[in-house]
Formats: sequence, structure tokens, C-alpha cells
Amino acid sequence: MSLESTREVVTKYLNSEHSDVSMMADDVVFTVMATGQEHRTPEGVMQMLTYFYHIAFDAVAETTNTIIADGKAVVEGDFVGRHIGEFAGIPATNKEVRVPLCVVYDLENDRIKQGRVYFEMPALFQQLGVGQ
Repeated sequence: MSLESTREVVTKYLNSEHSDVSMMADDVVFTVMATGQEHRTPEGVMQMLTYFYHIAFDAVAETTNTIIADGKAVVEGDFVGRHIGEFAGIPATNKEVRVPLCVVYDLENDRIKQGRVYFEMPALFQQLGVGQ
């Protein structure tokens, strides 16, 4: 891969608001680092993202920093929205949240092969008013 192709793939993926799985490898794996939970295949990753952004929360990712290298990308930002459905055993609170988020992407053959999601669960739980 080249720096330019990495930038193109990651930019297209981010601009789709995480809805275009065509940039993912067939054997893609996204890992939520706080829990170790893995989501495999483009469809599995899409199910996880849909749950996070549209079922448990009505949310978007606001990107603040993006670092691109040959076959690697790091995206930092905030997960911003409202808690509208059950998440981690917590029923909907309808509270607004802004949670720091960072995702490290590994790319191979112009496709996202792996994503490691760093999501500040303590900040989320504090904003939801629960002790976990």
C-alpha cells in the first residue's frame, strides 16, 4: 500500500460515517479494546457500528485528529450523541454524551483489515450517571 491509497480508503470510510463496508477486507476484525470483544467480517463490524451509533445511541463520531501512514491510520475524536437504548446492561437514559474515542486501523491490499477501538468507558458511565 502507499500513503496515498491509505489516505483514500480511510477518508472514504470516514466520510461514509462508518456505513460503507466496501473498504473492509472480507476477514476484517474490529476489537473493542476495553472489553476485548471482537467483531468479524464486514457484516459483523457493520452490526456493531449500527448498534453503537443508531440503536444504543443516536450518535456521530466527531473527528479531531487523523494520522495517516503507509497501511496505518489513527483517528481521534469524540463519540457524541444521546443514549436511546440499552447499552452494557444500562437502560436508555436519554442523556447526552461526549466520549473520547480513538481507532487505530491496519490496512492491507487497499482494505481495512483491522480496527482497534479505544472508547473511554469510564467517561461514558460517568456521563450516564452509573457506577461500573
